[in-house]
Amino acid sequence: MAEKDGISSAERCGCVAEARAEALEGQALIPENYRRASFETFHLPQDNPAAQRGLADVMLAVRGFTRSFPDKDKPGLLLIGPPGTGKTHLAVAALRLLLDRGHEGIFFDYQNLLDKIRAGYSETLGTSNREAYRVALETEILLLDDLGAHRVTDWVEDTVTAIVTHRYNHKKTLIATTNLDLEGHTTLRERVGERAESRLFGMCRVIRMPGVNDYRIAHRN
Repeated sequence: MAEKDGISSAERCGCVAEARAEALEGQALIPENYRRASFETFHLPQDNPAAQRGLADVMLAVRGFTRSFPDKDKPGLLLIGPPGTGKTHLAVAALRLLLDRGHEGIFFDYQNLLDKIRAGYSETLGTSNREAYRVALETEILLLDDLGAHRVTDWVEDTVTAIVTHRYNHKKTLIATTNLDLEGHTTLRERVGERAESRLFGMCRVIRMPGVNDYRIAHRN
């Protein structure tokens, strides 16, 4: 019980919020390798001042995204950079911080999500188990890791466009990581299609990772 101005009232126990945050994280399907990912456990390189400054700026930008959440103008976050630069760690750190505040979210590896949606389809029945697809559309925060890491087919492009467009139209948060950019041997547009790419850049704060040595190799135990 709490008392203010002589009036007693029930005060919600902090353990309730803590229990909810734990439940939300348990439901978020965060891979074991990233269960402890946080801004505090994101190690900046000590032997490369330029990389240290670059990654520190990126980390501050991702933290800024969580501080201003939810941002209706730019509800999403897109981290672009080569493999091993810490994109997934920072994306999960942002997700876990928002889960801790009571928001709902879920982690999907891009290819795994597509496989789940495809596996639910039955050509015999002509119907689909749409649970994975429904979650990708409707969950408050969707973290999509390694966006574009799948061979291009009409089905893939249509599915990704439908998910991104729905979240764009309804101002739902999408946190995504990708190794692909606007230019290069293989571009993001080639993997997800022009419409999905346009909506991604329209709804997301875009953060490009600096050129650094493989983060996972540098910080392995």
